[in-house]
Amino acid sequence: MLEKYRATIHGDRIEWNEDVPKSVRDKKSIIVDVTVVTSKPKLKKPNGKKMAEALEKIAAGGGVSSIKDPIKWQREIRKDRSLHGRK
Repeated sequence: MLEKYRATIHGDRIEWNEDVPKSVRDKKSIIVDVTVVTSKPKLKKPNGKKMAEALEKIAAGGGVSSIKDPIKWQREIRKDRSLHGRK
């Protein structure tokens, strides 16, 4: 089974960036394959104009077809979480 974890190597020491493998937490030895990432992945910057255009397109098409009654759907969604200061 292949599990992926993100870590940084400092000399002969591994610093886990996120989740630590369970076997490491349990202080067991593990075998790893290391892939060296030579550059940081480029993250796309948010594009508000493109996002607005996409939302307008959805709205122009009648909205999300799987939601038959948007007002009812919204009320049901809001029931799942309590609002601060309200009962």
